[in-house]
Amino acid sequence: MSSTQARGETAIETPRARTVDMKLEVIVIPVSDVDRAKRFYGGLGWRLDADFAAGDDFRVIQFTPPGSGCSVIFGKNVTAAAPGSAQGLYLIVSDIEAARD
Repeated sequence: MSSTQARGETAIETPRARTVDMKLEVIVIPVSDVDRAKRFYGGLGWRLDADFAAGDDFRVIQFTPPGSGCSVIFGKNVTAAAPGSAQGLYLIVSDIEAARD
């Protein structure tokens, strides 16, 4: 089975022409307690890229894991998604024991 073929489906040829590079840059994580989430991700050693507020109704915080090209953001009124509803996100590490410690 090729990488373009799903089980039970016929493979579809993809164009061979050069496409534009695309990178996933930011993932939004809905949280219930912004300051608690900030302490958690800071405690993991992630780089704090931004903590920006606009009045009392909006705040966005951005962290980037070491070695990652993708950041996470969370905050107040950043998304309408329910806290804890993010699913299917995977943090890939080179050494699970060291990451856990």
